[in-house]
Amino acid sequence: MKLYLECASGISGDMTVAALLDLGADEGTLRQALASLPVEGYRVEISRVFKAGLDACDFAVLLDEALENHDHDMEYLHGHSHDHTHDHEHDHDHDHHEEHGHDHPQDQNHPHPHAHRGLPDILQIIQAGALTPGARALAERIFTILAQAEAQAHGVPLEQVHFHEVGAVDSIVDIVAAAVCLDNLGVTEAVVPVLNEGSGFVRCQHGMLPVPVPATLNIAAQQGLNLHILPVEGELVTPTGAAIAAAVKTEDTLPERFRVVKTGYGAGKRHYSVPSLLRAMLIEPM
Repeated sequence: MKLYLECASGISGDMTVAALLDLGADEGTLRQALASLPVEGYRVEISRVFKAGLDACDFAVLLDEALENHDHDMEYLHGHSHDHTHDHEHDHDHDHHEEHGHDHPQDQNHPHPHAHRGLPDILQIIQAGALTPGARALAERIFTILAQAEAQAHGVPLEQVHFHEVGAVDSIVDIVAAAVCLDNLGVTEAVVPVLNEGSGFVRCQHGMLPVPVPATLNIAAQQGLNLHILPVEGELVTPTGAAIAAAVKTEDTLPERFRVVKTGYGAGKRHYSVPSLLRAMLIEPM
């Protein structure tokens, strides 16, 4: 089956999983696969939401309080100072920005002690899960692409890249979920023409980074992804989203003629001037 990812509003891990579920990936298969992983500290919610008046699927990883972060907090992400208390009734954008800032000493001012996981640790977790061979191989490929980009960004060897506990949990769930859904749908080819990205700055664990963030740029350069910068302030393409797109992409040009088999919409959690939606299509060339 051929997949077309229309990343007009960017792409993130949660948006991708939601769009694939909307395309018909089996929720029961996904939940069983995630439950088989030796990972704790989160729960998954799958629901329907409206974005720009369109009915879309929402895939949310809700972290336990000890692992909570500010990724749903727009003022915090864009550098505005205020009291950063957690409101658990807000949408939690678990994929945006958790990857930034690996391989660092513990921040003594951080309220929660967090462990770190290296790429071999995460690959071991993926291998321990009850996944099909295809889903496991794809999840490993996505995480390796992400780790290679982070290694370049931080100027360290691949084996020294460490994912902060918060980022590791979110990324493992998003990446494994995307791989399981792609495998379940039987996707063997994917058209990814361009990733629309924003600009400006976004807060990472230890400061502000320019958008596109370095890891996303590295993935685009290393994997041949096409970027288009929109006049939008904000991070539309996350490293996890870029890594998923890179792992599945087989071509960047749509067939001249094709039939749309099914369309799925995946909702993001951030609020920018463009609707946070990823549209995915299963297509048949004619």
